[in-house]
Amino acid sequence: MKHFYTLVFLFTAYFTFGQTSPDKYDYFVQFNGNQLSKKVNINEVLNHSIITRYTSKKPDFDLRQYTSIIQLDQKITVHGNFLDSVPFYQVTIPIKNKEVVRQYLIEKQGANGKNSTIEEFGKYAVFTPSGLKRSFVWNDNYLVIFELTKRLPNKFYASPDGPPVLNDSIGISEPYEETVIVDAPPVYGVQEAPNPPKIAEPSVMRDEPIAVEAPAGSVETTDQDYLYDGNPYEEYTVEQAEFDKKLAEQQSQIIKGLFDNGFTAPSFSKINASADISTWVNYGGLMSSFYSLYNYPLALFGGYDKYLPMQKNFGNFVKGINLDFYFDNDNSRIEEVIEYAPEIASVVSKISDRKINRNIFNYFPAEKPLGYISYHANTKAALENFPSLMSELFQNPKFAKEDIILITDLISTIVDEEATAKLFDGDLSAFLYDVKEVEVLSKKYGYDENYEETITEEKVKKDVPLFSVIFTSTHPTFGDKLLQLGVRKKVLIPNGNSYIVAGTQDYGDIFIAKDKDVVIVANTKDYFGSGKGSFAKDTKKDLSKNYISGKLDLAKTVKTFGKKAKDSELDRMTKISAQFSDISIESPKKLIDNKLKFVFKLNSFKSDKNIILQTLDLAKEMTSK
Repeated sequence: MKHFYTLVFLFTAYFTFGQTSPDKYDYFVQFNGNQLSKKVNINEVLNHSIITRYTSKKPDFDLRQYTSIIQLDQKITVHGNFLDSVPFYQVTIPIKNKEVVRQYLIEKQGANGKNSTIEEFGKYAVFTPSGLKRSFVWNDNYLVIFELTKRLPNKFYASPDGPPVLNDSIGISEPYEETVIVDAPPVYGVQEAPNPPKIAEPSVMRDEPIAVEAPAGSVETTDQDYLYDGNPYEEYTVEQAEFDKKLAEQQSQIIKGLFDNGFTAPSFSKINASADISTWVNYGGLMSSFYSLYNYPLALFGGYDKYLPMQKNFGNFVKGINLDFYFDNDNSRIEEVIEYAPEIASVVSKISDRKINRNIFNYFPAEKPLGYISYHANTKAALENFPSLMSELFQNPKFAKEDIILITDLISTIVDEEATAKLFDGDLSAFLYDVKEVEVLSKKYGYDENYEETITEEKVKKDVPLFSVIFTSTHPTFGDKLLQLGVRKKVLIPNGNSYIVAGTQDYGDIFIAKDKDVVIVANTKDYFGSGKGSFAKDTKKDLSKNYISGKLDLAKTVKTFGKKAKDSELDRMTKISAQFSDISIESPKKLIDNKLKFVFKLNSFKSDKNIILQTLDLAKEMTSK
């Protein structure tokens, strides 16, 4: 019967992997060499002096040795599954010809050496290094690195060197008997597997010997059946050997399915072909792969992990995340795109689409500051939808549906969303203006001639960054009452129409001011522009489209903060500020196809050379003596 199930699984695996584009992966990374090669010459990158300087000391990392093998102006992909019944990873590399791959494997990977031979299958060849599970498979056009990552399932076991550990493996297709876990003594003369699990002792005594088919070279066998003599480690060794043998057979059949009818390079609908590097990850699957990190401690202490969110529930929130990289002449940027489930997307859309309280612009600077970040979200919408989101996340057999409804109703009853949202409506902006030198009293500790501690005060000068933080609160009484409480507790000191925070002299006397529904926390009033000026005008325009907008002026910031830097540090900072102008971030209010985008951009002053080469040039200048 076991053999029957094995054949069924092999047939299924062959059929599944024989298809060209299943469009079902947990992650997919694509290097669009055809796109990037139009922007920058790869040879210029690999032969850049700072690269060759490094590889001359570490020749194993010299990527130039692969240029004779790989078609760098074509697409290179890495994809796989970590939750599927057949977990695997696959690297697909376009090559120049079949023979150069063979020579590389012989020279660098020890192919055709002892116990490591290249297998020829007519249309393709396969090489699996001795002691490894990954296979190199290639034909005239592609080199594929493939490995099944399934592990032999194990339960909790006690570690003699530390606390128990939980194997994060994914179960195999065949059922295994219920077992009791015991410690396994070491067996001399048998090589120990990396991180070997403890050995499962059979819960039911067996009167008959166990017959096991072991792969050649893994376990010594004779024509007779293997007899279990009671040593649990030997049982484990045979079970692992049997598992590895079946896994190797499955991998061989999958490779056959990929190449027998002509290999087709993998593609994925969620990959952006216009990006230089495009990636996608299944968020639910990613969170599930980390699930054991937080459920394991609770599993040890009473099995409370059963009450945590179910793994599949993460996928009910976010379907996937794209990270796309672009390298142009005047900028490099990362575009992160989060794809929500339709129900969650409607909630996120309500939260991100906030009508900004225009009174905050009265406290925006007239001219562009060194840096700023402005965030605007609908707090009321977030509070209103919080119970339903938690209900979705904590769907769990351990909780009855009525229990969840009771909890969410209780939250909704206790929390007055409209009143709570008025404490912080959702507008938040922060600004960095300049640096100011202030004189402060500093305590100096020492000892006199009798070795008794002395404390002296002296005035010292220090540089303090000038900043402001602005947010809105439309609650009619809470803000004023909170300020009066601060005065009564002597935390705030009244100063005209503002309040100085006690004990902040070292930071330039931080103050708090409230103008109707706008609250300002700052250490300077010199930059408030009353809503006028080019910066306020441009920012209003940006925020009409984006719920997040921010920028840091690298050139001005380095110049401002580098006034008192050491000559060597100032020189490096000056080179950076002369190369790159600013870093910016923005995220649009509106979701498109349930997707929310974040854009991070590094802008360069120059536009005559690709930013990759510009960065390498800068690194060379900064490291040269």
